[in-house]
Amino acid sequence: MFFTIDELVRWLGLTVFEIWVNLISFLIFTVMLAVKYDPYVDVDKNGWWAIFFPLFAGDALNAYFCVIIFIRMLSEMTLRASLLRISWSGTFLLMTFLFKFLLCQKLLNKLGLDYSEVFAPLYILLQLIAVRACQQS
Repeated sequence: MFFTIDELVRWLGLTVFEIWVNLISFLIFTVMLAVKYDPYVDVDKNGWWAIFFPLFAGDALNAYFCVIIFIRMLSEMTLRASLLRISWSGTFLLMTFLFKFLLCQKLLNKLGLDYSEVFAPLYILLQLIAVRACQQS
């Protein structure tokens, strides 16, 4: 059983555009990761920042989109709804960005963190999504 788009939008608190931006950036990241580990292609072995760039660019596009939506909602005089939306979107973007940043640092051996500490932002985000899903009617 698959989730519908309406369920994903309601539970994740993301718009369809944001979901598409995340999927496209993840697809480009996956292709670049596969090319990095291809034995027949000579690439820089320390180029983790270049490989993670599509994910960071997707986060930047989503943040820009969220700011535009926030300003439009403020102009429509829906202060409470706009503050709730920007706080949820900001938390979502912050946690995913922090996870990607920590993972990239860990792969470059610049941090002495365990993987459980690197994945901590995702654990927090999953708990927030679970609470949000339980609050939906």
